[in-house]
Amino acid sequence: MQIRPLHDRIIVKRIEQQRKTASGIVIPDSAAEKPEQGEVMAVGDGKRLQDGTISPLQLKVGDQVLFGKYAGQSVKVDGEEILVMREDDVLAIIEASDQAARKAA
Repeated sequence: MQIRPLHDRIIVKRIEQQRKTASGIVIPDSAAEKPEQGEVMAVGDGKRLQDGTISPLQLKVGDQVLFGKYAGQSVKVDGEEILVMREDDVLAIIEASDQAARKAA
């Protein structure tokens, strides 16, 4: 199933973080907190302003973002949990540093 968000809403898939502490202790799923990072899977057309014009969203598909712990509405689609949230709920875009890009190359 394909989902297309409306207006200023976005679809985000949570990015799973490591479930192991620095000392090597594995954290069970029941005790782990949900990650507050995700990847944008789809974006709406934009926010409708009072004068009727549409302001395009700053986010695009593929952006990795930070969001609040209780941001968005969790929905299951095809057995996969996704978040539907407004662009305003996003706190920051995670940008790859130059050093990480060099190490990957």
